[in-house]
Amino acid sequence: MYGTTLRLQRIFPGGSRRLFSVPLDHSVSMGPIDGLEAVAPVVQELQASGVDLVVVTKGAVREVVPVLRPPTLLAVHVSASTALSPSPNYKTLVGTAEEAVALGADLLSVQVNFGTPEEGLMLRDLGVAVDQAHRLGLPLMCMSYVKKSPSPTLEELQHAARASADLGADIVKTSYPGTEEAFRSLVRTTPVPVLIGGGVRADDENAFVDAVRASIRAGGAGICIGRNLFQRRPLGPLARRLAELLHPAG
Repeated sequence: MYGTTLRLQRIFPGGSRRLFSVPLDHSVSMGPIDGLEAVAPVVQELQASGVDLVVVTKGAVREVVPVLRPPTLLAVHVSASTALSPSPNYKTLVGTAEEAVALGADLLSVQVNFGTPEEGLMLRDLGVAVDQAHRLGLPLMCMSYVKKSPSPTLEELQHAARASADLGADIVKTSYPGTEEAFRSLVRTTPVPVLIGGGVRADDENAFVDAVRASIRAGGAGICIGRNLFQRRPLGPLARRLAELLHPAG
């Protein structure tokens, strides 16, 4: 487990610094959406703005490698489904920890959509991925989403996050529950670092930044936010604003 511990120390070096990570895996599930027509230029702009880690699919690594520069870290996401499927919420494993390590990954990423008919199959895949990753000393992040309408309750988010951690995830990404107090409760009941995701692009940029700020005050370990960042033009100003929050001077 030394490898897992060392890699987690690189991802979370301690002090007041929080993780600034950006998922760029959306093209499998959603196609070449606005802002993600090509991955490499986005990665270049994010690196220039202070991002710590990017999350890509294994095929996209070939686009990222020519532009990725230290100290930016790489996560490889190995869960997939498409919007073309009759069951788009059913994420299945399409890669292994061994492949991710061979591609240079610092972190393995999988997704579980709780509350769906296929939840049990995704939990099985999470267990498989955790075992693969930890045998190789690779930390694993679980993107833990609750698919309930109109929106999941705090208790449901807590359940999904805790289940992900208890099944072996080293990092949990989840939805922001709406208030600082609620997120503090979620962090308190999840025994691993918790990152917030951004979801659908918000119109109010200041409100979005305020939510990130509140998550930090509540004890969050950072962010893993995609569309709310890369779908803004230009993305640099907002990325630098977030970097200042997540990487405070001193």
